[in-house]
Amino acid sequence: MTLLLVEDDRLLAETLIDALRLEGHAVDHLADGDAARDRLAGSEHGLSLVLLDLNLPGCGGLEVLATLRAHDRDTPVLILTARGAIEDRVRGLDLGADDYLAKPFALDELEARVRALLRRRERGQLLQVGPLSFDGLAQRFALGDTPLALPPREQRLLACLMRHAGEPVDKARLAEEAFQDQPMGDNAIEVYIHRLRKRLGDNGVALRTVRGLGYLLEAT
Repeated sequence: MTLLLVEDDRLLAETLIDALRLEGHAVDHLADGDAARDRLAGSEHGLSLVLLDLNLPGCGGLEVLATLRAHDRDTPVLILTARGAIEDRVRGLDLGADDYLAKPFALDELEARVRALLRRRERGQLLQVGPLSFDGLAQRFALGDTPLALPPREQRLLACLMRHAGEPVDKARLAEEAFQDQPMGDNAIEVYIHRLRKRLGDNGVALRTVRGLGYLLEAT
């Protein structure tokens, strides 16, 4: 997932970029409103979430937000704003921002808000790997036209693998992303991987072990 951080405070931006990358995200950074507006003006921006400061050089954050929402209602936007700027926060939410965080804020809270917004976005997505599909809104899997019923933990694991389809994902990352609220050991993950392989069978999608790198889900 690629996030866009629009923040002109260099020190704060560096701190946030480091924290978000440690969470496993790719982060693009822009320091002025004009560049952000240009980046978000087209529909093919390729971003999963935008963290947007409102007080920017060039055009303001609210104008950047309006530009994005003119053609994109789905990409989550987290507003970063001064603690006392209540009117700006209200206007931002009215323009289509999904959440806001008042400065100064704790990094733990920022990371939690980002995770929550990305989960909300995922629930509205349709993921596809060969004949395997996942309707995030209905929380349903299917192999071709056949529904694939899974227990909750296998659902979470398979959804995580589908988000990273085509790249190997190691056990530590699977445990963090799929089971962050339920501590999960390596042996348990191996058991769930084995079960998923049996359920997927030989139906045009494979769950392979890449030695030293993790598990890779791909169409065959």
